[in-house]
Amino acid sequence: MDVSRAGVIVLAGPSGAGKSRLAERLGLPVLRLDDFYREAHDPGLPRITHGPNHGLVDWDHPASWHLEDAMAALRALSTSGRCEVPDYDISLSARVGSRVVELGGHDHFVAEGIFATEVVDACEAEGLLVAAYCITQHPLRTFWRRLVRDLGERRKPPHVLVLRGVALMRAQSQVVTRAVHAGCRVASGDEAFAELTRRTRGSDTLPR
Repeated sequence: MDVSRAGVIVLAGPSGAGKSRLAERLGLPVLRLDDFYREAHDPGLPRITHGPNHGLVDWDHPASWHLEDAMAALRALSTSGRCEVPDYDISLSARVGSRVVELGGHDHFVAEGIFATEVVDACEAEGLLVAAYCITQHPLRTFWRRLVRDLGERRKPPHVLVLRGVALMRAQSQVVTRAVHAGCRVASGDEAFAELTRRTRGSDTLPR
């Protein structure tokens, strides 16, 4: 990695697996990749083509997300120490403003989100990547934590959240497999926290 740049720690994994919680525990600046979702009026949004959610927007498909915008923010934060990002309201499926993320003197920052695997190759190729993790836990626990969070934040109507949660629980192994293929290390939040804490303190070499 170029020493003149801040390094990025990518946290991928299923929705509700604990990525945001881990990012908070690490105490590093956080770039929330989910803020780069497309808005509900975007004609390019993918749709679910089968099952009980047929016809609804497929918010779990990478095409529902702006990869190029996310990478531009990653580069800016790494090289200049700050970037402006959208403030995205999931309950409205819309951008409601913007905010600034700054390094504040840190040499590392976290990029986390359900599409985080999409940035791993580019970050590694550009010399930005410090580590990439896929955070996991038991599918039933992930389902429950995700449902409680989404209901509490009123992200979508309850019946949509339940149906989506069941579908995501069934697809969790596929999410993990894709993350592994992208180069992520599979770990629980506690395992990743221990390794990353040692790494960012300069006392350990982080495994990939």
